[in-house]
Amino acid sequence: MRIAIGSDHGGLEYKNAIKEHLESLGYEVKDVGTYTKDSCHYPIYGEAVARSVASKESDFGVVVCTSGEGISMAANKVKGVRCGIAYNDDVTRLMRQHNDANVISFGQAFMSLDDVIRRIDIFLSTDFEGGRHQTRVDLISNIEK
Repeated sequence: MRIAIGSDHGGLEYKNAIKEHLESLGYEVKDVGTYTKDSCHYPIYGEAVARSVASKESDFGVVVCTSGEGISMAANKVKGVRCGIAYNDDVTRLMRQHNDANVISFGQAFMSLDDVIRRIDIFLSTDFEGGRHQTRVDLISNIEK
């Protein structure tokens, strides 16, 4: 499985830890940056991850900024991307089961690294349920048209 990952300076520490965790589990990780703590713009990295997922170059994406909000908003502007903020374990599971989320977002300043790593594992091991949920995902996709 291929995972794209990106962050701004406010999420760099967690991005690097998530990348290390994913690689230790055997995932192929495409790191789109940033690579330093120098101030930068989260939309650049949210878009880069989202485009990798939308083009099917990557199966899933992970984005991190200070709050998780801005970078998820940027990712969601890319057609075909459904990004949610994983603020607890149940929501993380539901964003996959019900919404077929393909990008997950975290806020480094508001979540512990242990919680983030656990939620990455939940996200990647949870399947989309389809059925009545597919109709709703299709309705979301129709908005993009």
